[in-house]
Amino acid sequence: MDRRVFLVLLLAGCADTTANAPLAPSTPVAPPPVASTPAPAAPAPAATVETGGQVAAFNAWLADFKPRAVAAGVPQAVVERELNGLTPNPRVISLDGRQPEFSKPVGDYIKGVISDDRVAVGRGKRDQLAFLPSVEQRYGVPRDILLAVWAMESAFGKIQGDFDVVRSMASLAADGRRRAWAEGELIAALKIIASGEDTRDQLKGSWAGAMGQTQFLPSNYLSTAVDFDGDGRRDIWRSDADSLASAANLLAKGGWKPGVGWAREVILPAGFDYSLAEGPREVPSWWEAKGVKRADGLPWTAADAASPAGLILPAGAAGPAFLALPNHFAIRKYNNSTSYALGIGLLADRFGGGGPLVASWPVEQPLSLGDRMAAQIALARLGFDPGPADGVIGAGTRKALRAWQQSRQLPADGYLSSDMVGKLKAQAAIS
Repeated sequence: MDRRVFLVLLLAGCADTTANAPLAPSTPVAPPPVASTPAPAAPAPAATVETGGQVAAFNAWLADFKPRAVAAGVPQAVVERELNGLTPNPRVISLDGRQPEFSKPVGDYIKGVISDDRVAVGRGKRDQLAFLPSVEQRYGVPRDILLAVWAMESAFGKIQGDFDVVRSMASLAADGRRRAWAEGELIAALKIIASGEDTRDQLKGSWAGAMGQTQFLPSNYLSTAVDFDGDGRRDIWRSDADSLASAANLLAKGGWKPGVGWAREVILPAGFDYSLAEGPREVPSWWEAKGVKRADGLPWTAADAASPAGLILPAGAAGPAFLALPNHFAIRKYNNSTSYALGIGLLADRFGGGGPLVASWPVEQPLSLGDRMAAQIALARLGFDPGPADGVIGAGTRKALRAWQQSRQLPADGYLSSDMVGKLKAQAAIS
């Protein structure tokens, strides 16, 4: 499961931000047209040397990797057949190192997730797919959650990616930044091929190795994919039943609790202690004692009332608040992003006939990569450790921001808005 999480963070660009999980794996973008003016001749030799060095480094890694793949249980003949003559894919390396320049506000992200067209398609699939009740009964995961995963991961199977997974994993492994993880996934892909269950040509997916309609890593395919339609193959590329049952199995293994909700929108009282966000996980009655109420005014079900819940403020004190139940965190085993898990849950609610949120998302401007990094540098300079200044606004940065906000008698919601960036830069004297 941890490897599946890591994959989707790659796809999303960075962990647990409000902007980065894609609505579906993106197709390669064509480069801009080359200008008609000839390029200067001088840079060409340098580029050739760099490319040659990359290929040499790739070949050195490959020679070292082959015996380790055999030792890990991949037949020698499969290793030689699939890896001999393999070359790195420079586009994979480029995509792996790309940090988004702007971070989309969570409200804009959610609005993109819950489009009228997507809701209509999902409701249609809900009625058309006769196997869904059986999947739901076997794994305990509601059909609406599975449809939401299907929608988010591959636009209901339409956008699966066309990268050669073996070449992609080899490229990432040789590059070195994620070597251990990528080598493990490459070995898993080779084992799939060696088993005869799928061919190399079948193993197509995203640049980061996610395959099929539910975007499984090779290791997840080996451990979690299922043959639900009974044709003898676990076909997450062409079989809707296999794809959604495999996603259900993954969520079940990730701790999905049947009969329990995923989250509920709540209203917070005046003067609430926002530093409790992303903090304690207590039963709803504990939160009610602090003045927290369900936004819809309905009572808690018995199962939800007995479940620990944590407060999340995805857009800070100015946006909607949620008590996240255990299944919110099960969704995050699929993709460890708060905004992704919210998107899945809210989209699933709409598939099931639910309405919009009570609170509105604030209108915000996207934060640039420079602003996100400047905020992290400012926090560190002011004595609040956010971790590396990488522009990834994850749990460490939010914790540091909450501590700084408390020191300034500000609402400690841990949310990095453009206003908060300005305050941090001013106090840390960053221009």
